Amino acid sequence: MIDQVGIHERAEFFAKRSIKKQSKLGALYTCVSMCDLTTLEGSDTVGKVQQLCQKAIRPAPPTMLSQYFNGNKIEPLPSVAAVCVYPTMVPVAVKALKGTDIKIASVATAFPSGQAPFEIKSQDTKFAINHGANEIDMVINRGAFLSGKYSVVFDEIKEISKICAGKAHLKVILETGEIGSYDKIRLASEIAMEAGADFIKTSTGKMQPAATVPVTLVMLQAISDFYDKTGKKIGMKPAGGIRSAKEAIQYLVMVNETLGEQWLSSELFRFGASSLLNDLLRQIFKEISGSYYYEKSFSLD
Repeated sequence: MIDQVGIHERAEFFAKRSIKKQSKLGALYTCVSMCDLTTLEGSDTVGKVQQLCQKAIRPAPPTMLSQYFNGNKIEPLPSVAAVCVYPTMVPVAVKALKGTDIKIASVATAFPSGQAPFEIKSQDTKFAINHGANEIDMVINRGAFLSGKYSVVFDEIKEISKICAGKAHLKVILETGEIGSYDKIRLASEIAMEAGADFIKTSTGKMQPAATVPVTLVMLQAISDFYDKTGKKIGMKPAGGIRSAKEAIQYLVMVNETLGEQWLSSELFRFGASSLLNDLLRQIFKEISGSYYYEKSFSLD
């Protein structure tokens, strides 16, 4: 049983943590490099995805950068970790991101509901991989999970992991806001990891509550215990609801103190929060220039 009081006390502790000024810029850069920029709307167009990919490569406009970075001993801004799109938009992202190290992620398995026959989920995944996706964000069958049909959930993740094997990393979305209790979130995390997930992810971003500090802490502790048991490192992706740089840094502190420095890279930790990037940029430019830029100077996300 999860100690809810203990989880909340620990979460409140992280919410009060801050880092020293000389370390803040490095933390902000790290957060940028861990962002997955996402567009998952029915209104997505080729142009919108292309624009998102350009922002992924160059998070801030080059003209804005030049006055601070040229000739100064300041590290250039990193690119983000990945761009996440629907399967039909994967070819657009592949073309736009050619020659970069940015990952191409695609949602699959009847995102966001997960309510489709498994044959459709399988085809969804294969389509994305065949067109160039190297990360798959699958949603679990919450209907089966909430009905106690845990073997169905396990088997579906296992089969999708087989499709991904050697071709794409598998990020399994629990949709914690629907699952409910911390005990069930812990159980779903364990099922996903045992079935072959490379990452576990809180949410689709389509419902609230999405990522929260207590929920993420429960999942990080599950990852820690799984690593102790198996020696396998599983990544973590809180998604949805993280909008400020201050919150993002608190998540980094939590990851460091729960799992260690090994997890402080985009290979093992991501933020699924496109709206977060602009505030990270604002805070970076505040640290460098001493003044804030207007948020929409970076983009109209």
